[in-house]
Amino acid sequence: MPLISESSYRPPLLLSNGHVQTILPSLFRKVNGVSYARERIATPDGDFVDLDRSLVGSERVAVIAHGLEGDSERAYVRGMVKALNRRGWDGVAWNFRGCSGEPNRRLRSYHSGDTADLEVVLGSVLNGGSYERAALVGFSLGGNVILKYLGERGERVDHRVHAGVAFSVPCDLAAGAFKMALPSNRLYMRRFLRMLHEKIRAKMELFPGEIDDADFDRMRSFKDFDERYTAPLHGFESAEDYWRKASSKPSLNHIAVPTLLVSALNDPFLAVECFPREEAKRSGCFFLETPASGGHVGFVSCNHDGEYWSERRAVNFLENLR
Repeated sequence: MPLISESSYRPPLLLSNGHVQTILPSLFRKVNGVSYARERIATPDGDFVDLDRSLVGSERVAVIAHGLEGDSERAYVRGMVKALNRRGWDGVAWNFRGCSGEPNRRLRSYHSGDTADLEVVLGSVLNGGSYERAALVGFSLGGNVILKYLGERGERVDHRVHAGVAFSVPCDLAAGAFKMALPSNRLYMRRFLRMLHEKIRAKMELFPGEIDDADFDRMRSFKDFDERYTAPLHGFESAEDYWRKASSKPSLNHIAVPTLLVSALNDPFLAVECFPREEAKRSGCFFLETPASGGHVGFVSCNHDGEYWSERRAVNFLENLR
């Protein structure tokens, strides 16, 4: 019964609020000491994704997946890479299609259930080196991709993949979308839509006449965006069809390697359906930890080395599996 009933996370004084934990690191955290080497890999459909590698010459590697409209330069990605490097892990930060600073070549982009691209990325990382063990680490949307991938592959996952860790995951996409549409999340929703609009404008330049942004300013929710763009561009019938097929929650019970999901109870992005307690209770490999505080991809810590609790928690989970 891998339901972790008590978490070790304790927020700093005056930083227990979920919105503060979410916003503060996004705006102000800086992570130095990470040096990337970029590698571009081809996808089977003639597109590409960019990987940013931070290597220490290890036989162990972690592939890190960012959240919606993130990239390898986000502080939470760099912080995780740095923490892994310190413990003797190579780190590979995966930029989703169109998130590495250059538009991708296809009309499609990325989405919450894009496990096919993860298969390509993982194959490139494992087959291009001499790694004996690999782990997958994901945040928010990237965490959903990783959980879904491990659940889909089950016992068939590459034998070198020995663990997964995910933080702040909307594993029930429909419930998460409705939660994000609430007035309390209007500030976040506006920011996401603004960033997504920039991506649509870039696509319009590359594919004139095939995509447009008419009345984009009337959009207010992920329902609006996913119905108009995500679903048709990625082969889904509707937003609801996309949410149902791309959610990781239904496949959690099929995960066959030790996998930890950490989601804070005060995460403003997550609905109650995004805390899969029953799935954890029934699983022998899927662990769920629900700290009272932490916000969305927050888990702020104040210490001399600048590491956040989430980074130490992830590394400790991976190291204790040895």
